[in-house]
Amino acid sequence: MLRCGQSMIGHLARLAKGLTALAWPPVCVGCGAPGEGGLDLCAGCRADLPWIDVGCRRCGLPLPASGVGVCGACLRRPPPFDTAVIPLMYAPPVDRWIQDLKFHARLSLVPLLGALLAGRLEEAGALPRCVVPVPLHRERLRTRGFNQAVEIGRALRRRLGVDLDCRGVRRVRATPAQVGADLRTRRRNVRGAFAARGDFAGMHVAVLDDVVTTGATTAELARVLRRAGAARVDLWAVARTRPHKA
Repeated sequence: MLRCGQSMIGHLARLAKGLTALAWPPVCVGCGAPGEGGLDLCAGCRADLPWIDVGCRRCGLPLPASGVGVCGACLRRPPPFDTAVIPLMYAPPVDRWIQDLKFHARLSLVPLLGALLAGRLEEAGALPRCVVPVPLHRERLRTRGFNQAVEIGRALRRRLGVDLDCRGVRRVRATPAQVGADLRTRRRNVRGAFAARGDFAGMHVAVLDDVVTTGATTAELARVLRRAGAARVDLWAVARTRPHKA
């Protein structure tokens, strides 16, 4: 009976999605042409996105095609991530989309950003036991009204079926804005900012954010998950900025 109910719910969801597509067909956010594949992006604009063709497997920074797979910074100081999946550079038009989502509540961009990340994840192999979006402090969440990492995580859950854990880790300390800060300052700002409430013993977990700049915030969250018992921690994000100096 339960399976029958779940099948009916799935059928109704697909029907609603089809009716929505007929009433409001996708339109490319890049050029206004009809979208393709059910997304607000046409094939031409998708091809022109700032894709990371070869990224460091530990932090996601772009590497030359002939690179060794790990960047110099990760060789010198290995991060607390096992692997990183970041498909795009934080460059036009992706940077504008992420800013519009975060600072102008343009939540209509979430399905597109989630789909771009999901496409790369489908190529990456084994999925984790759960995904932990980078938490916002309650004051920032109250001001913004939503957590963009959680919204992208929900899009991934719909596309990939991954479990989303929004309660296992909380942000216990408000941190200053990181924009413009160097790597050392960013690391100091987020030290002790997170606390685990769940048990991650032996689990394969992915940390999820919208954009990674220096990786200080996501690395601090990964260390908290390690201390809570996580056996493997991956880094997922939609975009990566250019390298920052320490």
